[in-house]
Amino acid sequence: MKASDKAKHRNELISSALRSAILERVLLPGMKLPEDSLGERFGVSRTLIRQALERLAAEGLVELRRNRGAMVAKPSLEEARDIFELRTQIEDLVISRVIKEMTPEKLVELEAHLAKEIEAEHASEPISIRLATEFHILLAKLAGSPVLLRYVEEIGYRCGLTLSLYARPHSTDCGIQEHRQIIDSLARGDEEKARELMRSHLTAVADRALITRKEAGPLVYLDALEPYARKVRDGQE
Repeated sequence: MKASDKAKHRNELISSALRSAILERVLLPGMKLPEDSLGERFGVSRTLIRQALERLAAEGLVELRRNRGAMVAKPSLEEARDIFELRTQIEDLVISRVIKEMTPEKLVELEAHLAKEIEAEHASEPISIRLATEFHILLAKLAGSPVLLRYVEEIGYRCGLTLSLYARPHSTDCGIQEHRQIIDSLARGDEEKARELMRSHLTAVADRALITRKEAGPLVYLDALEPYARKVRDGQE
């Protein structure tokens, strides 16, 4: 593997690990993300950490503050409402596109992801939030539009962060059944019903949110990153 390809691969691994840690509430909104400590934890240079943080900042998961370093983003409730409203409009378009591109193979992909959501239903709410977010990103991928995918990824991750900050306990319980209904409508080719279900689903997700802030702890919280960091270090070998 070329040096440039290897660096890109490591950046993907680090970005994915940090993204999962944020969406799974290992790293909470407001927590500091020091490049040197993260570099030591992941066994990589500060440059690679900085690139990963910049990528996550573009996704709305991290805030980069001039001369103050990076921190996990803390979206306000007003920002959250705007993001969910925008998400509803974009994913309405995703449904219209994906149903035109639907194939039996793509339905199998959706069913496989839903099976992961079902398996994680009683495991961990944060993991359920991440998997629910990834369901919508998968739909955008299946729509075959790089532009839509980019916007759904960014807004989807921001919504996932919002849920990790504001969501009621067990607020993901209804999501799996709603995803099931959306897949069934796509399988039937019923675009109107699929769009109606998606709008209803996203509205319900937003309505199941509460204002409950979690405060960041001391820097020792980075110890909780070890399972994520270990996967990155192992992936570099």
